[in-house]
Amino acid sequence: MTDPNLPPRNDDLLSQAGEEIKGMAKEGMHHPSTKPVLAGAAVGALAAGLLPVVTWPIGLVAGAGFMLYKRLRP
Repeated sequence: MTDPNLPPRNDDLLSQAGEEIKGMAKEGMHHPSTKPVLAGAAVGALAAGLLPVVTWPIGLVAGAGFMLYKRLRP
């Protein structure tokens, strides 16, 4: 959710994603987005294991990307 006390961010999605990924890399598991993105990656990899066409690395990236997007655009 967005915090009403913070000013709205007007920059584009790619720059926000870059900042978020840098923050996750710098802070590790202490960053608030790390755990949801890792959970999304795990779910995506498991779901891809059930599908005959999609391999697990594609599912992992898709799950992590979806959760990162949901963190940036709630």
